[in-house]
Amino acid sequence: MMGRVAGRFGRVEPRRRARAFVLGLLADLPRKNCWTIAEHAGDASPDGMQHLLSRAVWDHDAVRDDVRAYLVEHLGDPEAVLVVDETGDLKKGTTTVGVQRQYTGTAGRIENAQVAVYLVYASDAGHALIDRELYVPQGWIDSPNRLQAAGIPDQVGFVTKPALAQAMLTRALNAAVPAAWVTGDEVYGADPRLRTELEARGVGYVLAVARDHPIRAGGATHRADALLRRVPARA
Repeated sequence: MMGRVAGRFGRVEPRRRARAFVLGLLADLPRKNCWTIAEHAGDASPDGMQHLLSRAVWDHDAVRDDVRAYLVEHLGDPEAVLVVDETGDLKKGTTTVGVQRQYTGTAGRIENAQVAVYLVYASDAGHALIDRELYVPQGWIDSPNRLQAAGIPDQVGFVTKPALAQAMLTRALNAAVPAAWVTGDEVYGADPRLRTELEARGVGYVLAVARDHPIRAGGATHRADALLRRVPARA
């Protein structure tokens, strides 16, 4: 696997460290962070692992594409499902990129957390992550000094979670990832632009909506729950 992505690293040092980092992630460690992974790799400090993640030059988007292609080779199925969902990593500080008090399913409540949106490929052969996008809240975008201190490029603006999901789905579908339909929870089902994009591409979807979500049917607008009550039980 590392041989497939080796060309994405300009130097041998970050390539070797990336291999050690992945082995650390796969290891049976009680906690996984730069300290414990560095110790597992035999390093005297976490400096090298931290450098890999924050300052080393390597094409992480190209690695993503390589991993996606590898997974499609092994899990690919025309009837597969693309799943979008976000998850949060609980944090104690305020300097981690995108961290703030926000709802995260990890805790099931509002907590100080960093949230990212993920795209999962699922087929009868298995499932795996094929893409990711970090969610940067509006509060961060409105604070230039905070953005600069965290190393966020100036051109980064606020993007909603459904828009992040749409960008990842577009990348996957443009890369001819075989899939029959898309699924996601209410966060994504409530966004008409995401649904419109999938319809335009001829991709099926099952996306949750709120019970009071307005739906056009038969020339009129109905609440989702009211429309559901009109569906025959046999359907």
